[in-house]
Amino acid sequence: MRFSRAGAVMAATATVLVLAASPALAHDDVDGVDDGVLDSGKETHNHHSGQQHGEEEGHLPASDANVDLIGRLDLFADGEEPGRIADVSAYGDYAYLTAFWEPECDRGGVYVVDISDPAAPELVTLIPSHRGTFSGEGSQVIHLETRYFSGEVLAYQNEICPGDTKGVGGVTLVDVTDPTKPKKLVEGAGDFSVAGKAQTKANETHSVRMWTDGGRAYAVLVDDLEDTDIDILDITNPSKPKLISETSLDEQTAQPLGDVHGDAVFLHDMVVEEIDGVMTMLVSYWDGGYAKLNVENPANPTFISDTDFAADDPVRLQVDGQSITPEGNAHQAEFTNDGEYFIATDEDFDPYRVVATMADGTEFTAIQGSDVPQIDPGTDLAGETRFVGLACDAASVPAPGTATIAVIERGVCDFSVKVQAVEAAGYEGAIVFNRTGEDGCEALVSMLVDAEIPAVFVSRTDGFRILTGGLPADYTCEASGAGTAVPTPVGGTGQSVDISAVFDGWGYVHLFDAETMQDVDQYWVPESQSAAYASDFGDLSVHEVATDPDEELAYISYYAAGFRVLSYAGGQLTEVGHFIDEGGNNFWGVEVHQHPDGEEYVLASDRDSGLYIFQYAP
Repeated sequence: MRFSRAGAVMAATATVLVLAASPALAHDDVDGVDDGVLDSGKETHNHHSGQQHGEEEGHLPASDANVDLIGRLDLFADGEEPGRIADVSAYGDYAYLTAFWEPECDRGGVYVVDISDPAAPELVTLIPSHRGTFSGEGSQVIHLETRYFSGEVLAYQNEICPGDTKGVGGVTLVDVTDPTKPKKLVEGAGDFSVAGKAQTKANETHSVRMWTDGGRAYAVLVDDLEDTDIDILDITNPSKPKLISETSLDEQTAQPLGDVHGDAVFLHDMVVEEIDGVMTMLVSYWDGGYAKLNVENPANPTFISDTDFAADDPVRLQVDGQSITPEGNAHQAEFTNDGEYFIATDEDFDPYRVVATMADGTEFTAIQGSDVPQIDPGTDLAGETRFVGLACDAASVPAPGTATIAVIERGVCDFSVKVQAVEAAGYEGAIVFNRTGEDGCEALVSMLVDAEIPAVFVSRTDGFRILTGGLPADYTCEASGAGTAVPTPVGGTGQSVDISAVFDGWGYVHLFDAETMQDVDQYWVPESQSAAYASDFGDLSVHEVATDPDEELAYISYYAAGFRVLSYAGGQLTEVGHFIDEGGNNFWGVEVHQHPDGEEYVLASDRDSGLYIFQYAP
């Protein structure tokens, strides 16, 4: 999951299903300026928007099968700190757990844990992030042997605490040759430009992965702020990283509009392996699916191939015979040990999908606001509509009459003022449609809005369709600021709308053929596809996968559904083990680790407590 790479998700037609979570976060809309919105034109990492790294309370009952708990470390002696722990990695006798921004963010960092005795792990130290900065996905330690450095290097990514101005982006590289005395080699290295414009700090980075090739070393970063979001650094001299390439796969991976529930195409995670003699990067590109790049020359990555989502979600079709587009959300993937397959995780934190339809049958895309009642099985937004103009002055808002939903034009005042004004006038819900302007009138944003009625955001084109039943013959919607004025007078009525929720399950696991890129099989926790478990049992989405270096096994962190062990023998995903602790779990990261004691362990990070160390024991 991502912070708002706040820009636009384009709604090119009116026949796509509604998105239930945010493509871009807009705090205010004052005099045409969105305070807090970055004009990158790109979907963002929004871990706290409800689309990724969710906050659902509860858990599944404790149980286990074929999994031994070897050791555990609770990093918080005074009790849980919900959401504090993120990813996990390991090297030698030490594990490294990143510190996320929750429950409150001053600075994150990396917890260093001594696992020389796997049955009794001990905290060594915390490597602090820069002030106002936190870490999440993708910490990693590798051995570097170059003309500039000999030893172990830890890499972790930097994202800025919500609302903070002091944080840094990019990545931090740390000398952990002696993990008890870590030394930062560089902090905040990365891409210092957005769309060619120089920045004072590196762009925020959602994940990082390192690799070596011959006598050189590289790191690939997820650039949160640009379309060219695959940034590669040469870290052969880890104290002086150099940006050597920036790549976008937007065009190569974009799915036909309507083929997937969303059009947020961006890099989320990646791994690099040598496959058939070629250094190959496997990228998870959210609604674009999964793709492979040839990085034999990291200064010039070349596209190899990518996956396509099926027309119908294969899991929903198998479970309930439900014909519905896949969610998308290609989150993370790893090659199997022989390179024949890769196993991939589609993260989805909303088990319900919001769909919207006008009275004439036109389906449209709408984005729910933040601090308003959410559309769910118990709450819909349906009824007659009335145009209320800008709604910046409560006294000017026309009375609802027979209408229940106010249709509002974006501009001049902030979203909360608008929605609170129509709420005060007696409307039961609000639809805000986009203005013309430099951010693009078709762009969709998630409104940061505080009100007691449901409120959604739609494109300007769909706003016109709601109000007029179609588009004027001379309709234009231009980013320059020019465009067709709203033909409906303030107080005029529009089409009725129906915006409601349907159950579509939580995120699940794919097995892909690495050569053909075809989806071979899927795995899901049964409870995750049952509406009876849609609430009160925690987040039942998959998060990450780690494949076994020797056996046909994969280890899965499945948030509140626990730790899962899968076999992929014969090209089929089959659960062969699992673990859920007493009181439940909230697993984020998973790492297979060959320990110096000669044993193989699987490390898992629990968001609310710390480190678990497992062994598969059939």
